[in-house]
Amino acid sequence: MTQLPSLNGMRLLMTLDAIGGVWRYAMDLASGLRQLGVETLFVCLGPAPSPDKVEEADRIGRLVQLDAALDWLAVDREELAKIPRLIAELGAREGVDLIHLNLPSQAAGITSDLPVVTVSHSCVVTWFAAVRKAPVPDEWRWQQELNRAGFDRSDVVVSPSASHAAMLDAAYGTVPQLRVVYNGSRLENVLAEKRDLVFAAGRWWDDGKNGFVLDQAAAAIDWPLTMAGSDTGPNGQHLPIRHAVHRGELTHEQTVSLMREAKIVVSPSIYEPFGLAPLEAARAGAALVLSDIPTYREIWADCACFFDPNDPQALAAAVNQLAEDGDLRARLAVKAYDRSLDFTIDAQTQAMARIYADLCTQRKTLTAAE
Repeated sequence: MTQLPSLNGMRLLMTLDAIGGVWRYAMDLASGLRQLGVETLFVCLGPAPSPDKVEEADRIGRLVQLDAALDWLAVDREELAKIPRLIAELGAREGVDLIHLNLPSQAAGITSDLPVVTVSHSCVVTWFAAVRKAPVPDEWRWQQELNRAGFDRSDVVVSPSASHAAMLDAAYGTVPQLRVVYNGSRLENVLAEKRDLVFAAGRWWDDGKNGFVLDQAAAAIDWPLTMAGSDTGPNGQHLPIRHAVHRGELTHEQTVSLMREAKIVVSPSIYEPFGLAPLEAARAGAALVLSDIPTYREIWADCACFFDPNDPQALAAAVNQLAEDGDLRARLAVKAYDRSLDFTIDAQTQAMARIYADLCTQRKTLTAAE
């Protein structure tokens, strides 16, 4: 690999939100970039972050809140019309060198001379394809149009897995400048006393996380099953959890602590562009029981027990098999941990930094030619 050009002194504008996994992605990536001399301005859209998240962001970079909606919480495209202009103006005012957007719609029509990198962590179009097996409804078609415009406007589009990249191409047609950069985790393996516990973490109000099937399976699982994460969404979505122990929304530290205690961690997702929870669980020494979807096969083949995500009994059987067979459980935990070492924050940071450096070099070359 060629030597990475220096990014020391680069100023980066990065959008994020406080609801889902983008927050953890942004914090981890910006922490790695900080070691390369990159200063990150976090621009939060949607609901305001909690005080602990504000404190975390300000330790790593600087956080500003925009009075603007997230596309998947917006009623129509008019709610989002001002966002590209606000981001471009903020970038110019702050003197940043590059704009990193974590929602494709934020790039649609953005007017800026700065390089634009857009990461597609997920979207309603691929969500509907995976979860509902259907096109996005007509009343949400505008989101597909905005995302397509955002992809076309971006200098580089990044997907966190090859499986999700294939979903993007299937949903939108060929996406130009599409690259795969796997997510990573900085979680260290720490010796902790394990107990007969099955654990799962997710936004359970989201049908893509498949919490209903997991809760149904809990009734037939031999060990206690604990589910962490909100069961009520920002638009009033709600999943009643009746059979598992529901701990509600926990801090990242509390979630990791439970992963370290659990012998088995389950992810029943139907839709998962990458899946940070299994990666962190593998780092925490747990055996993985995962839904049989392309993303999880891509990343965890031969390192987990897989089950049909539509079948609660299949899920329960997979968990009970590992609960009963300690040797198999230990072998899979070791395999998953070894595989997890391929997905580090350092590798993710280096890949993203190279994209930034290449774009900034291209911009300087074009500017000099003019």
